[in-house]
Amino acid sequence: MYITVKYFGQIVEVTNTQEEIIEVSGSQVSDLLEVLNSKYDQLDNKDFQIAQNQELVLPETELTGLEIALLPPFAGG
Repeated sequence: MYITVKYFGQIVEVTNTQEEIIEVSGSQVSDLLEVLNSKYDQLDNKDFQIAQNQELVLPETELTGLEIALLPPFAGG
């Protein structure tokens, strides 16, 4: 399955891209995170939330095959 992954804020600094398509053989968000952590060593050191199709999800969530975004912490006001 191919997933479009979008990166924001400090995550862009780690990946050097704002968006890419990643092939994942697993069925959960955690499987995608394993692929990304092996591709980007410094990603393990970053704090971020995961959104799938514009809704926050947990690593145990099933992948839908559409879009994932990695969102760093941000301040509101």
